[in-house]
Amino acid sequence: MTSISVCMATYNGVKTLPKQVKSIITQLSLEDEVVIIDDCSTDDTVNLVSGLLSNFKGQVIIERNEQNMGPIRSFEKALGLATKDLILLSDQDDEWHDNKVQVLKECYASENSDLMVHDAAVLDKNGDIIDQSWNHYNHNRVDQNVFGNLIKNGYTGAMMAVSRRLLEVALPFPRGIEMHDQWLFLVAKKNHFKITTISDSLMNYVRHGGNVTGMTKRSKSEMLNGRLRMLGAYLKMKEAPK
Repeated sequence: MTSISVCMATYNGVKTLPKQVKSIITQLSLEDEVVIIDDCSTDDTVNLVSGLLSNFKGQVIIERNEQNMGPIRSFEKALGLATKDLILLSDQDDEWHDNKVQVLKECYASENSDLMVHDAAVLDKNGDIIDQSWNHYNHNRVDQNVFGNLIKNGYTGAMMAVSRRLLEVALPFPRGIEMHDQWLFLVAKKNHFKITTISDSLMNYVRHGGNVTGMTKRSKSEMLNGRLRMLGAYLKMKEAPK
């Protein structure tokens, strides 16, 4: 039976964590685990999440960074602590649909995929639906090659699940990459690992000013430099032994 690790990076998440954590742990079993890295929250996030997970019978790992590391390094740390077969990434302010884990486990078993990405309903900060599809709303293409992905990443971390095989190749993250989810996609592509896209919306993806990623507009030069760093990391990457 496939065991699950859920990896989350938190930062000042008191307002949003209860519904997200509940939506996750109700789908997990004794064989599963939750790994949370808190990035120096200034509110009561660590105590809150500890309480929320106190009745979960699986493995719980909660660590707090000694200094603020940002989402990429916090997720890298969480992924490095994960021990299970299939690793699901989670943001702190969304809400999983009650079939998400089961759909991903079934897809993993039937497709033998190393990277899976699904769609999501898009909600505003008031909980109202903006769009039934994140891929439609954000103009994502999920049937991407490397070049297309470097132009516009269509793989959102909160909607991703990765195999242990992929994780072992992808870690540690190269310094200078700007998105951990894009890096996981590029590693899968470089190593010819199987990627599966799932058209179903398996969670509510909340977009508001408090999101850590995806809300800040960057200059064209910043975007170009970021893409060049990702390309450089991809070109330097060595394929894993067969």
